[in-house]
Amino acid sequence: MSAPALEVRDLTRRFGEKVAVDNVSFTVEPGTMTGFVGANGAGKTSTMRMIMGVLARHGGEVLWDGRPITRADRAAFGYMPEERGLYPKQGILDQLCYLGQLRGLTRGDAAAEAQRLLERFSLGGRAKDKLESLSLGNQQRVQVAAALLHGPTALILDEPFSGLDPVAVDSMVDLLSDKLRDGVPVLFSSHQLDLVDRLCDSLVVLSDGVVMASGTAHALRSRGPRRFRITTPPDAGWLREVADLQVLDVDGATAIVESPGPLDRALITRAAAFGLTELTPLVPTLADIYREVTA
Repeated sequence: MSAPALEVRDLTRRFGEKVAVDNVSFTVEPGTMTGFVGANGAGKTSTMRMIMGVLARHGGEVLWDGRPITRADRAAFGYMPEERGLYPKQGILDQLCYLGQLRGLTRGDAAAEAQRLLERFSLGGRAKDKLESLSLGNQQRVQVAAALLHGPTALILDEPFSGLDPVAVDSMVDLLSDKLRDGVPVLFSSHQLDLVDRLCDSLVVLSDGVVMASGTAHALRSRGPRRFRITTPPDAGWLREVADLQVLDVDGATAIVESPGPLDRALITRAAAFGLTELTPLVPTLADIYREVTA
């Protein structure tokens, strides 16, 4: 039996006269990571809160395993809010144990799993310290541990990489990879487009509450014109004369061109006659796609 998918259909939320989330739809498949990106105020956090039932929705529905999501379903999710929700003056291990017990773990199981996660984040020696004694980045690690503690069936993470150093990012990625191998669907928001490009199987781009683009990384990279780098010494300027080919840049023997589809065979033959030394497809990054659809 396959693991469940998380599906959002026509989710809508208004604040007064403003439509903050406007008929947003997307699916997070089992064992995949979906990046949720957009400028501040795009509607990402509101959407995540509606998925978790923290914020009431004014339209649409959230499905889990093909049926309307229930409170019990959400209780099994791992949720990391945009604002840290831990207690600054309480010991780290104590509050993780408390949170684990709220999720149905025994005190012993919660303590063991909390210690394991803290060790993964290089915080094993700080388990008895108060949260406020940690740096902001390390507090973020503890917040992530709280979301993972109970073996979640899905992960909804709002800016989980914010404030993390490269080592902590790698630790986080390793932990999330473990969950993906277990079939857990992961939705996370981030302004760090390089991380989105590195990690995500799919992308959802929001702008002013509207989905501007969504789909798998492969599908999004395949849409629209194709770009190539062509090198034909000593001068690639002749490419400007080719019909249906847009030359974006020429630097001596090398040109960056854009074509509505695969390069015409006749063009390749002609380029070879000019002494073709390079013909490289330029695959857009997800950051490129984000900038294109929100421009």
